[in-house]
Amino acid sequence: MKQNLAARLGGWSTRHRKTAIFGWLLFVVLIAVVGGASGMVEMTHSEEGAGDSVKAEKILEDAGLQTPASEMVMVRSAEPDGWREVAGQLAADIAKTGEVEHLKPPVRSESGREGLITFDMKGDADSAGDRVDPVMDLVDQAAKSHKELEVYQFGEASSATWLDTVLGDDMKKAEFTAVPLALGILFVVFGAVVAALLPVILALTACVATFGALALISHQMHLTPTINSVMFLVGLAVGVDYCLFYLRRERDERAAGRDSATALRIAAATSGRTVLVSGFTVMVAMAGMFFSGLLLFKGFAVATIVVVFIAMLGSVTVLPAMLSWLGDRVNKGRLPFAGRRAQRRAARPARPGVVTTLIRPVVARPKVFAVLSAALLVVLGAPALGMKTEQLGLEKQFGKDAGIAVAFREITDTFPGGPSPAQVVMAGDVQSPRFTAAVADFKKQAAAAGEFGKGIEVSIHPDRGVAEIDVPLAGNGTDDASKRSLETLREDLVPSTLADVTDQVYVTGDLASSIDFNDQLKAGIVPVFVFIIAMTFLLMLVCFRSVPIALVSIVLNLLSVAAAYGVMVAVFQHGWGAGLLGMEKVGAIESWMPLFVLVILFGLSMDYHVFVVSRIREAHDRGRSTGAAIVEGIQATAGSISGAAAIMVAVFAVFAMLSMQDMQQMGVGLAVAVLLDATLVRMVLLPSVMALLGEKNWYLPRWLGWLPHFSHGEEPAEPVTAPAAQPAGYPAAYQGHPTAHGSYAAPGQVQGHGQDHGRPYDDGTRRY
Repeated sequence: MKQNLAARLGGWSTRHRKTAIFGWLLFVVLIAVVGGASGMVEMTHSEEGAGDSVKAEKILEDAGLQTPASEMVMVRSAEPDGWREVAGQLAADIAKTGEVEHLKPPVRSESGREGLITFDMKGDADSAGDRVDPVMDLVDQAAKSHKELEVYQFGEASSATWLDTVLGDDMKKAEFTAVPLALGILFVVFGAVVAALLPVILALTACVATFGALALISHQMHLTPTINSVMFLVGLAVGVDYCLFYLRRERDERAAGRDSATALRIAAATSGRTVLVSGFTVMVAMAGMFFSGLLLFKGFAVATIVVVFIAMLGSVTVLPAMLSWLGDRVNKGRLPFAGRRAQRRAARPARPGVVTTLIRPVVARPKVFAVLSAALLVVLGAPALGMKTEQLGLEKQFGKDAGIAVAFREITDTFPGGPSPAQVVMAGDVQSPRFTAAVADFKKQAAAAGEFGKGIEVSIHPDRGVAEIDVPLAGNGTDDASKRSLETLREDLVPSTLADVTDQVYVTGDLASSIDFNDQLKAGIVPVFVFIIAMTFLLMLVCFRSVPIALVSIVLNLLSVAAAYGVMVAVFQHGWGAGLLGMEKVGAIESWMPLFVLVILFGLSMDYHVFVVSRIREAHDRGRSTGAAIVEGIQATAGSISGAAAIMVAVFAVFAMLSMQDMQQMGVGLAVAVLLDATLVRMVLLPSVMALLGEKNWYLPRWLGWLPHFSHGEEPAEPVTAPAAQPAGYPAAYQGHPTAHGSYAAPGQVQGHGQDHGRPYDDGTRRY
C-alpha cells in the first residue's frame, strides 16, 4: 500500500531518529547563530506606508535628508507669565547638553499661562531616543524642583524611549507568561510532564529558528521589529497545536492496543497528514498579505509563513523521532489526577462522555442548532458594520493616563497643530524667483484659510534641490478638524500655489501617512480577500473531494472573523465592557488590524477545521453514515481541539493584557475568535450544518472526478495486539468488534480501510 508523504516522513524519522533529532538541533542552532550575527535590516520611512506620503519620504531619503526628531517642552503656571523664569533657565540648560539644535525661545500661549520650548535632536532621528535621556532628566528635575508648575514633554525621541521601555517590558511579560500557561494546559491535557514539554519545546525551537531566518531575509526584504511579536504569537500557537494533534493520535492508538511502531505509523499517516494539509493551508492564507501592496504586511506574510513551515516540518520529522526514542517514557512525570481519571474511564467504559452528551442533540435537531449558533455569530459581528480605522498615535497606544498621553493631550490642547504638523516636500529649482513667489503665495493663502496653526516654517536645501514646508494643522493632529485641514492642504492649497512650479510636490506627516496607509489597506483588502477565499476553497475541495465541505469551510471562517471584528469594535471603538476588561475606548481600530486578523484567523481556524473534518471523513470512508461519522469525528477530536484552543486563547489573552493598544486589540480579537471557533463553530455549527446536508456533504460533480483521491486513514501493517476499549458513551448502534482503526463497527460492517464493502447494518438501516 502506497504511503502518503507524512507517513513516509514519519517512517524515515523513526528509522533514523538520531539523524532527525540532532539534525533538527543543528538546523536551529546554525540558522539562529548566523541570523543573529547578520542582524535585522529594518524598513525605512519610505517603505512603511503608501501614497503621496511615501513619495515625499522617498524624495528626502534620496536627497540624504532626514526630518529631525523634534521635541517640545511646555511649562504651565497658575498666573500669566509665571513660567518665564523657569522656562528660560530650562531652555538654556537643554542647549548646554550639546544634543539639540534649532532651539527656539519659549512661545507664549493665548492665555499667557503656558510657554512652549521647541527644539530638534541632533543626529539620526531613528536613534534619537538613545540620546534624549539628558534632556528628559533636566525636564524631570525642573518639574520636581518647581512643584507649583506643570511641566510636560512630548516628541519623537522621548516617545521612542518610552516605547522601547514599554515594548521591552511587554515582550518579557508575554514570554514569561505565555509559555508557562501553555505548559500548564498541556499538563492537564496529557497528564504527564514529558508529553507536555514536547510540544512547547518544538514550538520554541521553531520560533528560535525563525528569528534567525527572518534576520537573513531582512537583507533582501526590509522588515519591522514588530513582526517578531507576531511571529512568536503564531509560532507558539501552531507549533503546539501541530504537536498536540500528532501526539494525541499516537496516544489514542496506543490506548487502543497498538504497539508503539504501529501507533506511530497510524499517527503519521492520519494526524501527520492533517498537519501537512493544515500547515499548507495556513501558509497559503498568509500569502494573501502579499496582495496588500504594503511592505509591512509582506513582512507579516514572510514571518508567519516561515514559522508555520518550520513548525510543520518539525512536527512531521523530529516529533516522530522523539516519540520513537521515548516510547512509553513519554508518559513520565504523570500527574496523580491523570491516573485516577484514566481508572474511572476504564471502570465506566459505557458511560456517555460530555462531548457525546452535547453532540447528540445537535445531530438530532440540526436545523435548530444551526440557526441559533449562526444567529449568535451574526449578532456578535453586527457592530463591525460601523468599524472605523486609523493609525493610532502613541498618545492613544498607551492609554489616556499614561504620562506620554497626558503630555500630548496637554500640549496639543494648548498649542494646536504643534506635535504633528503636515510637511510639504518639493523637489526642483528651489532657488528660482518663481519658486520663492509661489512659497510666499502659499503662506499667504494658508494664513487666510483659517484652517492651519501659526508658525509655518520653510526649510530650503539648494544643494539638494529640495524644500520642506512644515504646516501646523488645526485640531489635535488626529481629529476631524485636523483631517479637514489636511484635505484643504492637499486638495486646494498645494495644487493652487505650488503645483505650477514643480511636478514633484507631496504632503506627508503623521496624519497624512495614516490616511494614505488606510486608503491602501482599503484598496488592498479586496485582492487579499479574494485570494484567501479562492485558495481556501480549492484546497478544501482537493483535500476532501467535496464542494459542500469547501463552501462550508469558507462560510464558517467568515462568521468567526465577523464575530471577532464585532467584539473588537464593541470594546475598543464603542467602549462596551472595556472598563471591565481593564481596557480603554479609543474610538477606532488600528488600521492594519482588520486585514491582519482576517488572514491570521482564516489560517489558524483551518487547523481545527481540517482536523475535525478529516476524522469525520475517515470514519465515513470506513462505512459510517454521515451522522455517525459526525458523532465519531467530533468525539475523537474534542479533547485535542479543546486543549489546543485553550492554549491559543491563553496566549492571545496574554497579548490582550499588554500595554500597547494594538496588541490589546489583536489579543482580544484573536482570543474571542479562537474561543468561538473551537466551541460554537466546531462543536455546534459545523456538525449541525453537516447533519443537515447528510450524504450531500460528499457531493462532487462528475467533471471534477479527476481530482486526486487522498486517503484519510491508515491500514496498520500488524493486527491489533489487544482488544480496544469501547469509546465512552458510544451509541449502542455501533457497539461491536474493533475495526482496524481502533474504532467500533456495527454488526455486519466489514472491517478495514477505505469504503465499506458490506452493508452498514444487518437490516440495511443507518442509525446514530
